[in-house]
Amino acid sequence: MSYHSGMADTITIRTDEETEHALDVLTHDGSSRSAAIRQAVLEAAHRRERAAQMRRAVLRMDLGQPDDVNVAAELARDRAGER
Repeated sequence: MSYHSGMADTITIRTDEETEHALDVLTHDGSSRSAAIRQAVLEAAHRRERAAQMRRAVLRMDLGQPDDVNVAAELARDRAGER
């Protein structure tokens, strides 16, 4: 993980009506727009990192032994019975 160190960068964003509404919601408690945007970025990054960790955990899961159930055949039989 790498974090920017040193002086803080300034960024500019173009807002639309939806973004302005979101900023109104996020600053309703008196937070500054800058603080609200900073918090939203950090929370979004945390969610992405957590989702990536969860995907990796699922991929590492032991699936055990096959149960000899052919799901495609089962579905085809079920669908054939619906006709």
